[in-house]
Amino acid sequence: MCLAIPAKVVLINENRMAEVDIHGVTRTVSLSLTPDAELDSWVLVHAGFAIQVVDEEFANESWELIKQIEWIDDEPPAEASA
Repeated sequence: MCLAIPAKVVLINENRMAEVDIHGVTRTVSLSLTPDAELDSWVLVHAGFAIQVVDEEFANESWELIKQIEWIDDEPPAEASA
């Protein structure tokens, strides 16, 4: 299963690499696939790339859904790790 995580762009450098805030954790991602992303934009991040710009409401709704995954803080069920 692949999952894109909502993140807020907090810094953009000249190479279109960005620092994003992912629920309190800062990561560096590429904005090369999202030319319309700008400072304070919400983006979906997958494998080190922002793949889509989304609005804050969508980002918050996504986090609420992610929190509903029962094993998010524990080990995945056996069938999920296969």
